[in-house]
Amino acid sequence: MIFNIKKVAVSVCAFVATVLPAFSVYAAEELSLSLKQAMDMAVERNNTLANAALDIRIAKANKWAAIAAMLPQVTASADYSNFMGYEMDLRGMTIAMPPYVTLGVRSSLTFTPALLVNAQISDISAKMSDISLHQSEQEISNQAKTLYLSALVSEEVLSLLGRNLECLQRLHDMTMTSVKVGAGEQTAADQIAVQVAQLENSIASSKRALEMTYNSMRLLLDVEVDTEINLTDSLDQLLTLDEYVALVGEEFDMERNYSWQLANKSTELSKKQLEATIMSGLPSLTAYHQYSYKEYLSKDANVMNMTPPNMVGATLSVPLFTSLQQTKKVEAARHAYKKQLNTMHDTEQQLQVQHRQLCYNLSTAYDTYNAQRQNLEVTQRVFDNISRRYELGYSSAMDLTNTGTTLISAQSTYIQSIMEFLNAQIALEKLLNK
Repeated sequence: MIFNIKKVAVSVCAFVATVLPAFSVYAAEELSLSLKQAMDMAVERNNTLANAALDIRIAKANKWAAIAAMLPQVTASADYSNFMGYEMDLRGMTIAMPPYVTLGVRSSLTFTPALLVNAQISDISAKMSDISLHQSEQEISNQAKTLYLSALVSEEVLSLLGRNLECLQRLHDMTMTSVKVGAGEQTAADQIAVQVAQLENSIASSKRALEMTYNSMRLLLDVEVDTEINLTDSLDQLLTLDEYVALVGEEFDMERNYSWQLANKSTELSKKQLEATIMSGLPSLTAYHQYSYKEYLSKDANVMNMTPPNMVGATLSVPLFTSLQQTKKVEAARHAYKKQLNTMHDTEQQLQVQHRQLCYNLSTAYDTYNAQRQNLEVTQRVFDNISRRYELGYSSAMDLTNTGTTLISAQSTYIQSIMEFLNAQIALEKLLNK
């Protein structure tokens, strides 16, 4: 049964080892944090979120680049030409071909239906990046909350084991005194000594688990490794009935869930991509105006300038035959959109089922926690009673070690029920986007 406490400590170690994000060094010596402060600090200092914020800026820049493609474009040019002294003979009249410089400005405006849809696609991509940022913030906050609660649970483990150890050490000392005066048996003292040694080993394992939890928290909060972290919230404050009732009774608003929001935007994106593929086969119109100024680098009067200073034009491009290429592209895009609709439907069903299951898990975990808490209280009273009877000589060392083993088993089960309840609560909060 002592081994069960070790399993709890090992499970805490394994759990917190999965939440170690990228970090940088931040100087600090002592840090006192409530749960909310720890969650806010983790979000503020996480480099992954900084990259997600940059993704939003990239998406917005691409959006405006797509919009700018539909606005007028102006291009300036300069050209120098030299015919190396060549002269043109036009029916007996010699026309000089001196070097010249041409300066031009061309403005154009192109409109295709596909450009408009591409701008809408870029806007959807920017919104998806924003949703992903909020989802990442939620993940980091949950990691901070998990570490915070894991530290409190580990401290509770140490507190329970410490009380057991203190009691057994006192009874062992009393037994050894009886043995020395010939009123007790050495085997009774040995039995208690073995249990004391097992408890000391369990306490050492729990301390290592707690230190690993704090190290993980230091990484997540981006502080130095020697920073002392003080948790100002207690485990009793966070294990509240009101919050549990509020979570289980809250109606599931699917549109608040980030997974649903991303799936919904992906569906919109797939629809716009279908529209863009259809419109890429429609006619396009380009209008332009060009101004040119030519300056000949010669004083010869017989120079012919055939460059008009102003010119306007328009081009209408109409696709006529693409050997079914355009048709197949539209067909593929339409199938992709239908596939995304199926994915969206599956996502909604999965979220509904997940909500019901998480509510059930939380209710079950809360009932188990209450039952194990009451069981621990009863087991503790039994152990205290046997301890007093042992001191008075009415109980044997075997009775004492058996009730001690039962108490440790109850404590292990109680601690495990706390972890299961807290994990169920975090999972439901994530789904509800609390």
